[in-house]
Amino acid sequence: MGAIEQHEIPFKERRIKNHRLRRGIFLLPSLFTVANLLCGYYAVVAALVGGRDDFDHAAKAIGFAILFDSLDGRVARLTGTNTEFGVQLDSLADVVSFGIAPAVMAYAWGVRSLPGLVDTTGGHQLSEFGWIACLFYLVCCAWRLARFNVQGMAPGGSKYFVGMPAPGAAGVVASLVHRFKYPLHDWRWCLAWLAVIVAMGALMTSTIRFYSFKDLPWTRKQPSLTIILLMLIVGIIWRYSEYALMILACTYAAVGVALHLTRFIRHRLISRTA
Repeated sequence: MGAIEQHEIPFKERRIKNHRLRRGIFLLPSLFTVANLLCGYYAVVAALVGGRDDFDHAAKAIGFAILFDSLDGRVARLTGTNTEFGVQLDSLADVVSFGIAPAVMAYAWGVRSLPGLVDTTGGHQLSEFGWIACLFYLVCCAWRLARFNVQGMAPGGSKYFVGMPAPGAAGVVASLVHRFKYPLHDWRWCLAWLAVIVAMGALMTSTIRFYSFKDLPWTRKQPSLTIILLMLIVGIIWRYSEYALMILACTYAAVGVALHLTRFIRHRLISRTA
């Protein structure tokens, strides 16, 4: 008997068959995504426990989530296992690891430990402002991820993100907690901390371009000196992580803003002279 042509198979039967074929997932990139999600969940639990070491563990967990998030997409592209399911799973994991986890940690570390938080009127108002600021950060993170799913990278290729990427904003929050460790006990530092949280949320929803590092030639031959420099950077981060990670995260945010201001001023000057 000859092979049955596809157009001879009823549409409903073909749809069920294709649906069954698409039920599986690619294991390798999904493992990195689930590891990202696990780190975010652990960070939330550790922040709720609220000890000094627990906050540090939460910050480190967010750092590992950033690492896993950067690997899952690269592994999927290198192995040709990109799927729409993987994209959606990655976005949901990012909301937990780079939205909920930093917001909960920011409130627990920077607001919850303040003396007189419940007993005084000022403490109660500061507590309300704290959870509103952290909620603002979370909403901005979800908005940023949704915009990226719809619009993608900045026009002209994959060199820049539109708005600060969610892992970058979470990295700033986590690196500061990892650097100072002890929860805040001064309301003035608390206000400065909440200003940082609001600023990170605003940067995520802005149109400022941030470098994506996706055009780096990881798969091409590089000079031997490059390997030595990379090993040196890894060693510095491993030995002086409190300072190195904070400097790297804050520099990434500051450079994006500085370049945006430079382009804005240059555009204004050109438009005036034209």
